[in-house]
Amino acid sequence: MIQTSTLLTIGLMALVTYLTRVLGYVALRNRTLSPRTTAVLDAAPGCVLIAVIAPAFVVNRPADLIALAVTLAAAARLPLLPTVLIGVTAAGLLRHLLG
Repeated sequence: MIQTSTLLTIGLMALVTYLTRVLGYVALRNRTLSPRTTAVLDAAPGCVLIAVIAPAFVVNRPADLIALAVTLAAAARLPLLPTVLIGVTAAGLLRHLLG
């Protein structure tokens, strides 16, 4: 069974991610946004997610580091869904193969 603290953490992380997107648009709703500003606002939730998961990759697990490199390479060329699928598959296979 999932612990209450885990559910609370997931819920709060989702809320913070959502708020970073919404509050930026609310604060700037009466202004004309440049394409650069719009791109920054679109990227903010991704930055929050990366800040949460990045510490997990600063470890001595070669499988995770290689999977991260594979995922970054895929992200440079592919849309989000294929990148996620490749990243999850690479992490699973490399953890299985490299222990």
